[in-house]
Amino acid sequence: MSEIFKSMKFEIVTKRLYLRMWEESDVLWYRELVGERGVDKPTLEAARDKIILFRERAIESGISLLPICRRDEGDVIGYCGLIIGRSTLEEPEIAYELFKRVHGQGYATEAASAVMEAAVATGRRRIWSTVRAWNHPSFRVLEKIGFKRHHSDWDEKGEIVWNVRDLN
Repeated sequence: MSEIFKSMKFEIVTKRLYLRMWEESDVLWYRELVGERGVDKPTLEAARDKIILFRERAIESGISLLPICRRDEGDVIGYCGLIIGRSTLEEPEIAYELFKRVHGQGYATEAASAVMEAAVATGRRRIWSTVRAWNHPSFRVLEKIGFKRHHSDWDEKGEIVWNVRDLN
């Protein structure tokens, strides 16, 4: 029997950031962010479908990725939140992705810290993160917010490092 958890907050405010639920208008920036991965941008329809799916899963599961807006500038710079990913609803993963133009300014750490506070408030005991071995900036963010390396898996793309943080 799985435990019952509270839903995470879908609106989170920090000193510089505002994280919120997905809106249909997020389609354009989301396409651009996906394109920065070096893959083809999704079509407008595919991006819209993904955003609808994010919203539906948030309602069903009580966790979600959330768009990150800079409070002063008003622009969207990426997303951060909790997902099932390679883990479980009981012990979800934290995930984040920001536009390259804002890397190195502490936004990922600020957003991830706020999401971890939201995770604690749901009553969960452990949060995971899976990161490709080459992604050193993500490891730095995770280290700053209290994650420790746990183990590795491998797939056709290489090593996946599992990181964990106990919340109690």
